[in-house]
Amino acid sequence: MQNKLQPKILLENSFVISEINLVAGVDIAYWSEKGIDYGICCIVVIDHETKKVVEQIEYFDKIEIQYMSGFLAFRELPLVLKTVERLTINPDLYMFDGNGYLHYRHMGIATHASFYLNKPTIGIAKSYLKIQDVDFIMPENLKGAYTDIVINNDVYGRCLRTRENVKPVFVSCGNWIDLDTATELTLHFIEKDSRLPITTRYADLATHECRKRVLGDK
Repeated sequence: MQNKLQPKILLENSFVISEINLVAGVDIAYWSEKGIDYGICCIVVIDHETKKVVEQIEYFDKIEIQYMSGFLAFRELPLVLKTVERLTINPDLYMFDGNGYLHYRHMGIATHASFYLNKPTIGIAKSYLKIQDVDFIMPENLKGAYTDIVINNDVYGRCLRTRENVKPVFVSCGNWIDLDTATELTLHFIEKDSRLPITTRYADLATHECRKRVLGDK
């Protein structure tokens, strides 16, 4: 499936950036109970201009597919799509806590999900997925500094310093967006108390809070 979808990836903007009004951050947290794996997905939709949260939705369920390196999307996508169904508004773009084009087959969760969401997507990973033994080059210690991750003359993604004196993040296109715009949007949502954009940061915080609440109710 990933090999069939790969030729359909378009690393170009399918939109005018001034038309991006609502941006969704997506993240998933897991836990196990009595030998059964569960996951909870949270989507936080943020207004591009005001940076205020306009909607937050969650959904949790059993996980039917075991983790396999390179195939995380198959494990996470059912939860993501069920959560998206609960949204009352329609985001213009989705940002995932994970990879997109920066993947063995260019099909990280951000890219894979785009074909089901029919929206531009961005992947923002906190840790580096090493491919073909290629290491990233650390960017300067300046906000906005970056180095591209190039493998076999193909730019897979970008190591981006979102703030001074913090670890970089790894930005990659999901689909229907170019890397410069993905970088610009990531930096737009950076605030002084985190290296992560508030889109995926708020989604990450929400998953942990929701997991605590679900487990506390049992």
